[in-house]
Amino acid sequence: MKTFTTLYAQLDGTTKTSDKVRALVEYFATADPADAAWAIALLIGRKPRQAVASPRLREWAAAESGISDWLFQESYDAVGDVAETIALLLPRPERSSDLTLSRWIEERLLPLAKLDDDQKRLAVVDAWRQLDHEQRFLWNKLLSGGFRVGVSRQLVIRALAAHGNIEPAAVAHRLMGDWTPTPAFFQSLLVRDETDTSSSRPYPFFLAHAIDQPPAALGPRDAWQAEWKWDGIRCQLIRRQGQTYLWTRGEELVTERYPELVSAAECLPDGLVLDGEILPIKNGQVGPFSQLQRRIGRKSVPKSILSEIPVVLFAYDLLEASGQDMRLDPLALRRGKLERLVKELGARHPAVAERIRLSPVVEAETWEQLQAAWRGSRAQQAEGLMLKDRGKAYGVGRERGAWWKWKVAPLTIDAVLTAARRGSGKRASLYTDYTFGVWHNGALVTIAQAYSGLTDQEIRQVDAFIRRNMVEKFGPVRTVKPELVFELAFEGLNRSSRHRSGVAVRFPRIVRIRTDKQAHDADSLETLKALLPPIEAHTPDRASKKPATSD
Repeated sequence: MKTFTTLYAQLDGTTKTSDKVRALVEYFATADPADAAWAIALLIGRKPRQAVASPRLREWAAAESGISDWLFQESYDAVGDVAETIALLLPRPERSSDLTLSRWIEERLLPLAKLDDDQKRLAVVDAWRQLDHEQRFLWNKLLSGGFRVGVSRQLVIRALAAHGNIEPAAVAHRLMGDWTPTPAFFQSLLVRDETDTSSSRPYPFFLAHAIDQPPAALGPRDAWQAEWKWDGIRCQLIRRQGQTYLWTRGEELVTERYPELVSAAECLPDGLVLDGEILPIKNGQVGPFSQLQRRIGRKSVPKSILSEIPVVLFAYDLLEASGQDMRLDPLALRRGKLERLVKELGARHPAVAERIRLSPVVEAETWEQLQAAWRGSRAQQAEGLMLKDRGKAYGVGRERGAWWKWKVAPLTIDAVLTAARRGSGKRASLYTDYTFGVWHNGALVTIAQAYSGLTDQEIRQVDAFIRRNMVEKFGPVRTVKPELVFELAFEGLNRSSRHRSGVAVRFPRIVRIRTDKQAHDADSLETLKALLPPIEAHTPDRASKKPATSD
């Protein structure tokens, strides 16, 4: 635990990538394999679930520190982080512990899930009494499930590759899929033999950068493949050794949630990995992401939902064929093989081909024609276009230059600030989480909550306004006089029976404060509803080779 605490301080104390990688390499070179395995899991986001609810931690820490609940709250408001607040308030430790990181997690943290509150309290307080300030902070983060530090997955991969003198791509692949942080797993990461692909393991996903230049600046139009940027669930479909696996980009195995795709995949050849997007589609029409949300999180999907929201995998890349890794081949070659595969599947199994489809290429001879198609993205239930270099390999992570996402401008609306609550972390003492409404029949109806988009100076200005203009208190929420108008941006919106407004917005964020407008100048619910897509969603014409036109 002491060694990992030192590593955490080194990673948190620098913004230099080289220093972070150097600290990680030194740690992996000296740490016990059991500790190193758990360190990797924590650093790349595979932290254990929350073991103790935050209210219990606050209560126990206040009692152990001999202070009242209100004083703990005041301390938290000043510090801005529960784990740090507790670490600062607790008295000096009674003794010191030499338990390793792996033993703290396996013998102290994980068993908490099976204890009642009284037993948890005894275990947590006993841990506090033998850890110093820095170790307590990390322990509290692990208890609350809030551990994070400023190091990316790619930096961990780089450090492991440097430590083991192996290719980063091999490490990245081994870190995918299901694994348990054990000494054997850590040692398997460093094996130089790169032929150890497990049957269920996905490949690292290749990610795109947002385009930051005119598309025509990329070069000849025919050097770039254009596809719709779908608003679905990024997924790899794996067919190996007679079994099918569905992995999301977040490394979640979701095979059981999409039985129609698993059934269709039984007709695929062995040794096959497809990269694509899961989309809701019914009667040939692509639906909004909100429909997928009704299936996300379900371990088993009832027949009623399967019938109401069937899904399709729109495949746009071939990563493995006949057991051979295709990722180093140029996109043009991978796409050609994928097209032949889907065509053969359609000829032999027409019904199956309705579930596994080829994501269409957007045909356009010139950049001007492609821009016309791009303007019509929303009509395709797409967020824009993907631009992919036909001559490039399938990379690992977010590599710049080969894939670009060209998203259409977000939808915007002017709304009135109606309520707020305090933020968390460094913003715990400021009102930074806002609720917004638009006009309907002379009253403001809530349509969104947002907390991002303002500068630090603007946040302080809004916080001052909220404190001067509070109306009512509802727990942590404060309603305010409806005077401030904000321009909000969002990626899309859909009809919703769960919201009083009848509308659900996707990814709302603040664009600016409209100091030029008064509350009565804000938009209406009718204006917002006018932006809704048609009830009958548009279907991409898979047979058409003509570019789409703008609205």
